[in-house]
Amino acid sequence: MKYYVLDTNVLLHSPNALFAFDEHFVILPEVVLEELDRFKSESTDRGANSRQVSRIIDSLLGTGNLLEGVPINDYGGVLKIETNHLNTRMPEHWDHAKADNRILQVCKGLSESELNVILVSRDTNLRVKATILNIQAEDFRNDKVPTVDEQYSGRAIVYAPSHTIDYFHLDVSHCISPSSLYSFDPCTSALRPAELSTNQFLLIRSTDNDKHTALGRFDGRNIVHLRYHKHSPFGIAPRNIGQIFMQECLMMSATEAPLVIIKGPAGTAKTFYSLAIGLHKSMECRPSDYHHILICRPNVPMDEDIGFLPGSEVEKVSPFMRGIRDNLFTLMNSNTIESSKELAQAEDTVQMLFDKRIIQTEALAFQRGRSLQNYWMILDEMQNSTPRQAKGVITRPGLGTKIILIGDPAQIDHPYLDSRSNGLVYASEKMRGSKLCFQITLQHDECERSPLAAEAAVRL
Repeated sequence: MKYYVLDTNVLLHSPNALFAFDEHFVILPEVVLEELDRFKSESTDRGANSRQVSRIIDSLLGTGNLLEGVPINDYGGVLKIETNHLNTRMPEHWDHAKADNRILQVCKGLSESELNVILVSRDTNLRVKATILNIQAEDFRNDKVPTVDEQYSGRAIVYAPSHTIDYFHLDVSHCISPSSLYSFDPCTSALRPAELSTNQFLLIRSTDNDKHTALGRFDGRNIVHLRYHKHSPFGIAPRNIGQIFMQECLMMSATEAPLVIIKGPAGTAKTFYSLAIGLHKSMECRPSDYHHILICRPNVPMDEDIGFLPGSEVEKVSPFMRGIRDNLFTLMNSNTIESSKELAQAEDTVQMLFDKRIIQTEALAFQRGRSLQNYWMILDEMQNSTPRQAKGVITRPGLGTKIILIGDPAQIDHPYLDSRSNGLVYASEKMRGSKLCFQITLQHDECERSPLAAEAAVRL
């Protein structure tokens, strides 16, 4: 039997963490309840999670005495509120009034009773301090996905005989059976039957000529041709295989591909391409496929208010959208601009897109409860969102809305998220294989910024 002592940040991140420990004891020090109480009035994700935990605990009150322990599942799991061990000796120079140290004191007191105690915390420093006291500590892994190298990328390199590739190239109506494809097994250095996911993009190489290739997509039954790789939406064209795959899933209709998840390092044109195709679908297509382009970023108000900057919501959000404006300026033929007059015209065009509300920018926190119809919805920097936030926005679209999740799992700014627990990778792994979700991960060698940016992305 194990005794899992939960830190406050675990519950603020995932309220249902209380039920994730099967037949073992779940211990909540009373200071955790006090910390949860501090956040319950917030109109944020953190506040909502705090209130959810309080409701869960309240629902358990009628089942027994929380100080003695109450059952929380069918496996024999027990939840207990711990108020004892106040006299357990701690290092004298540690601040005894600090909540983290009180949690550690409870862990130490339980361990001195010869119980198998494990501290569960998303706070790295708290886990380090636990080891000083010889207390086992671990991160909350229940909602974690595989490591970055093992995460689903939406693409694969497979192999087929030359005659199969020749047949595929003969006509766009020709398909390839997945049973004809093989993947390389690095463990045995041999080819084995390919295992594919629905909507996975493929680079197909000949088994006897590495330069003889084809591009395709597994539609769940067969490998089919790409339909949009020769298009140039809003005047741009793909420069590498990753961008060809990205353009393919972005160009598909909202009915066929309502959710697109794009991962990759900076400089791979994730946001640029999403804006370009959104403008193409909204302004160049007749009739227009989408009424508005809506752009949100989770780090505008992720766990706190927009702030006390003066002005409206749009004015407050504006400083966080400068990267969006940079990409729009590039799209407005800035590479050919030579005179100050042309520069001013490009800037006016970008401003016009916002003034006429062709492009709208909003805070992610205010999307809860909405039902969006015919929107091109770009959710940028989603590696800084929580799984709950990602789920919240993915469930918002109405008919005709297309959602694009963008981010770099390696650039995490949220204090309690990492490359395995953020909303972007969580949505990617959970939606893998869905017929309605298309995914692509861009690679470092597909960076299309300056040579310096490309090299820095690898070295730094």
